Amino acid sequence: MSYLEHYRNLPALITGGLGFIGSNLAHRLVALGARVTLIDNLLPDTGWHPANIADLRGRVRLVIGDIGDPETARAVVAGQAVIFNLAGSISHIDSMRQPLMDLEANARAHLVLLEAARQVQPDAVVVYAGTRQQYGAPQYLPVDEAHRNLPNDINGINKLAGEWYHRIYHRAYGMKTCSLRLTNTYGPRQLIRHPRQGFIGWFVRQAILGETITVYGDGQQRRDLVEITDVVDAFLRAGATDAAWGRVFNLGGEPATLLEIAQLCVALAGQGDVKLVPWPEERAKIDIGDVYCSYERAKNALGWRPKTPLRPGLMRMIDFYQRYGDIYLQTPDPAAAQTDGW
Repeated sequence: MSYLEHYRNLPALITGGLGFIGSNLAHRLVALGARVTLIDNLLPDTGWHPANIADLRGRVRLVIGDIGDPETARAVVAGQAVIFNLAGSISHIDSMRQPLMDLEANARAHLVLLEAARQVQPDAVVVYAGTRQQYGAPQYLPVDEAHRNLPNDINGINKLAGEWYHRIYHRAYGMKTCSLRLTNTYGPRQLIRHPRQGFIGWFVRQAILGETITVYGDGQQRRDLVEITDVVDAFLRAGATDAAWGRVFNLGGEPATLLEIAQLCVALAGQGDVKLVPWPEERAKIDIGDVYCSYERAKNALGWRPKTPLRPGLMRMIDFYQRYGDIYLQTPDPAAAQTDGW
C-alpha cells in the first residue's frame, strides 16, 4: 500500500486547520478519502481564514477551540489515527513584541496536546511542524539536522521547545512523533495581509497591487523556498512512514537571493518594482544572513524531495491572488468561521 492509499478512510486531525499549510493539507486529505477534523483557535493576525476551507463545508469536521485547553485537546484527539500538529504563531517580530503569547501558542499548548494524546489516543501518529528558525545563524551551509540549535528570537526558542516535547514523548512514552523543520513555504492560501509572517506573501501582495517591493540591504541574502504542494506531500509521507518516528527532518529547497525572488514576483505579476533599502534596526537584530537547508535525510527516510521549481510555483501563487486577492487582503471575521453545517 502506498503512503497515499494509507489515508483512505483514516481519521486525521489537523491543528491550525484554517491556516495556510493546514488548509492545503486538509484539501489533499479529503481528496485522498480521509476523515478529517480541523481545529483552530482563530488567533488574531495569524494565517487562518474561513475562505481557506470554504469549499470543504460538509466534508470535514470543524472545531473552533484551543489545543491549549486540556478538555478540548482530549476531545479532538480521541479516535484520531494521525495528528498533524500545525497550530501556533510563526511571526518572529510578534514573538519579540509579545513573548508570552508566543510561549503559549508555540510551547505550552503543544505540551497540553501531547499529554491529551498520551492519555486518550497514545497510538496516534503525531507530525509536528517545526522550523529552520530553530537553528539560528548557520555555522555552515546547507544546514543539516546535526547543526546546533541556537535560535535568534523568542519564536525560534518556543518552536524548539515544542519540537522537544514531541521528541521527549517519543523517548519517554513510545509515542509515534516526528518533526518536519520547515523553511520558507509559499503558495495559495498564504497570509498576505501583513509582512510579519514571512516575506514571500508580502512580496506577492506588493507585486499584484503594483507596489514597490522593498528588499533590505543588498538583497543577496539567500533563502530556500518550498512550494506548498511539496510541503503537504512531506507531511503525508511522514504520517504514513514508521521510519519517521522519533526523528526530525529538514524540508529544504534550492536557494535563491531575496532580490531574485522579488524581481521574479514583479516579472510574473506584470507590475510593481523593486527597491533596495537599509536594514530596519528591529529586523537587523534577528536576521540570520544566508540560510538554506539540506533535505538529504527526508529524501533517504521518506522518499521526499521538493519537485516544484520556483518560477511555476510563484506563478501559481500569483495567479491565485490575482483572482482571490480581494478576499485575502481583508481581515477575516471570526463569525464567518462558525461551525454550523460543518
